[in-house]
Amino acid sequence: DVANFFMNAVRETVEYREKNKIQRNDFMDLLIRMKNAEPIEGGDPNQVGQLTIEEIAAQSFVFFLAGFETSSTAMTFCLYELAQNQELQDKARKNVLDVLKEHGSISYEAVHDMKYIEMCINESLRKYPPIANILREVTKDYHVPDMNVTLPKGHRVMLPIYAIHHDPEYYPAPDQYDPERFTPAAVAARHQMAFVPFGEGPRVCIGQRFGMMQARVGLAYLLKNFRFRLSEKTSVPLKILASSTVLATQGGLWLHIEKL
Repeated sequence: DVANFFMNAVRETVEYREKNKIQRNDFMDLLIRMKNAEPIEGGDPNQVGQLTIEEIAAQSFVFFLAGFETSSTAMTFCLYELAQNQELQDKARKNVLDVLKEHGSISYEAVHDMKYIEMCINESLRKYPPIANILREVTKDYHVPDMNVTLPKGHRVMLPIYAIHHDPEYYPAPDQYDPERFTPAAVAARHQMAFVPFGEGPRVCIGQRFGMMQARVGLAYLLKNFRFRLSEKTSVPLKILASSTVLATQGGLWLHIEKL
């Protein structure tokens, strides 16, 4: 199963690198150094703790889930919305083609310049956040400003991401898909914590940048070569699968794909 796969892959990778003294300055190398209680450059030398193989495997799985599963989910829901809104799909495709005409090919710089694609992805993450809620543990007593509320140390607090993203105070007509919510001016006018698909602060999703880059590249390739339309198999509005950890739909999400 998945747990055994990651455990075996991590154990074999760690053993091979340590046996052959291989250093690649990547994520796994960082975890190996923490396993051996080596100080991390830029880190606190007084906070060096050892990781077990099991913890390394768990961190690797979280990175995989954050970087791959969430990006595929974001792309799927984005294509679903663009399939319903052909004008927005044409605008997104034009953004891709214009940038490729300037840069010549899909590169890091080219993808970074696809601003409308980023807006489409962000609006998809707003409307369909990969995780509906996240839990955080209070590390010290905290008095909430302007409220007669104190959060005691040790208590858990739930951040209702889905509810925040659908709050009409921040997003008028929240069930409507509108990438213009994420123009620089619109973002600056909102509270910075009104959009938290990956969490925020020190515990922010470790694969956030990786996942967003994957989603941008994937959408760029797909929109450049294909047109997407809704399939009759897909329910409108979508029926969310309540039992899934990551946001998913009942019966799947089906699209017609036309080669351009």
